[in-house]
Amino acid sequence: MSTVSVACSKSLAAAHATRGQFYVAAPVFGRPAAAAAAKLWIVVAGPPGKIERCRPVFDALSRGCSVVGADPWLANVVKLSGNFPIAAALESLGESFALVRKYGVDAAQFLDVVNSALFQSPLYAGYGSAVAQEQFEPAGFKLHPGFKDLRLAQEAAESAAVPMPLAGVLRDRFLAALARGEGELDWAAIARIAALQAGL
Repeated sequence: MSTVSVACSKSLAAAHATRGQFYVAAPVFGRPAAAAAAKLWIVVAGPPGKIERCRPVFDALSRGCSVVGADPWLANVVKLSGNFPIAAALESLGESFALVRKYGVDAAQFLDVVNSALFQSPLYAGYGSAVAQEQFEPAGFKLHPGFKDLRLAQEAAESAAVPMPLAGVLRDRFLAALARGEGELDWAAIARIAALQAGL
């Protein structure tokens, strides 16, 4: 249920198969509060009958599941691909907030526009609030493992010959934040790099 590389998931599937066992990959989307409330979203892949054997565990932990295929590593591809636009959203929020703040627009007012007129998404509401208030502790998802997930997405992309130019920009943002010793902060702290570069 961890966020692991596609290569690792393939290796686990092969190792279980050689022992006559089955392997179901089931990484989750959701922060600690969602886990505590059993409101995770689980992405599942593996042999169909075996997924059903695991269903009671998934039901106890989540508000729902997406079954994405019979090959376990497909769940890991989806999980890594799902984390990528979250990181991209964090970067775009950081740049947007830096721009409006540089012109003297109130961050909370801009956040209201983003949430009311544009996205109406829990992702933008939650992370947008963190960026607007520069509130990166306590971390719901730390920057250091966020960087790990980005690297795993880049690894999967390279393996499948999928260009992801934005991933290179995000990699540099994460590295800049890590160089500042911010690995234990929420990964929304990458937004602060745009503010710093804007002289804020």
